[in-house]
Amino acid sequence: MKIKILSKKGEKINFILEDVTPAFANALRRIMISEIPTMAIEWVDFHNNTSALFDEIIAHRLGLLPIKFNSDKFNFVDDCKCKNKGCPSCQAVFVVEKEGPCTVYSGDMKSSNTSVKVTNPAFPIVELLKGQKIKLEAIARIGIGKDHIKHQAANAAYQYYPEIIADGKNWKKFVNSCPRDLIKAGTSPKLSNPTECNICRVCEEVSDGELRIVGNENAFIFNVESVSGLTPGDIVITAGNILEQKATEFKKLLSKL
Repeated sequence: MKIKILSKKGEKINFILEDVTPAFANALRRIMISEIPTMAIEWVDFHNNTSALFDEIIAHRLGLLPIKFNSDKFNFVDDCKCKNKGCPSCQAVFVVEKEGPCTVYSGDMKSSNTSVKVTNPAFPIVELLKGQKIKLEAIARIGIGKDHIKHQAANAAYQYYPEIIADGKNWKKFVNSCPRDLIKAGTSPKLSNPTECNICRVCEEVSDGELRIVGNENAFIFNVESVSGLTPGDIVITAGNILEQKATEFKKLLSKL
């Protein structure tokens, strides 16, 4: 298996994964979306809310806020020594207390753990008019995307690595048919930047079979965008570790047959 990083900037990472099967690539994609542990607000206790929004709406907004945390220092509640009672090892508490007129932002949420915070302090939560107040406690816990969408770690997608093949002698006449100008002439046609090809197959249509675009079923272009408090690099690495754990467990179960 080979991995080549194409770009890594901010919340996005693009890379080429080679020498693997489509099943492996899809398993990695599914894990990145639904099985990476992330932290999100699970419970909200309202002590006072005289804003224009109902408690349920504010709680829903809070639940969708992406939260940064140290994954090595937090456990799933069910696996914690506190036996689901809640402690600093399995949860963090945010407190909000504001009085209008003002807009309450995610930066107004005070965390019980300095290493746990919302990724951006500028997310608006609710607008308070003069005299309106809000006071609440929000409990954030670890979870995974397949249990609730608020715990989804990333948007992940891939496509087959495109390759161009000449099936005729007159293929050079159709070099300029690519809408993105990616086909280059030589002794054989080549894609100048395969990662920019979206396999639209326009060159196939106009060339009447002289040129063909095929997807390499053992090479994939991955696009991963973090929608959580984790970096895209950490998401890819964690997904690989989880897949390895699943394979090891599956092997152990097979040995018992």
